[in-house]
Amino acid sequence: MPVIYGYIRVSSIDQNEERQRIAMRENEIPDSHVFMDKQSGKDFNRPQYKRLMKKLLPGDLLYITSIDRLGRSYEEIQQQWRILTKEKGGGHLCD
Repeated sequence: MPVIYGYIRVSSIDQNEERQRIAMRENEIPDSHVFMDKQSGKDFNRPQYKRLMKKLLPGDLLYITSIDRLGRSYEEIQQQWRILTKEKGGGHLCD
């Protein structure tokens, strides 16, 4: 049975992640399966994102509120999306 995870990212500690948290709750993702980073999307060197990627198994689902929550760089987002959809076999955008 696939596990459902959520990923939240805001660019700085003073930004509010509540809109993304509400979307996770609406999609019934348990808080224990939601990973959040409060830092720039300039690269993928983020502690919670790395932790999430270690947990994701093929067939698991990952919810993010929009593709730009993964990062700022179009090329890096494409690379991560390929990892999520091809190597991990999951990934789903929720709104």
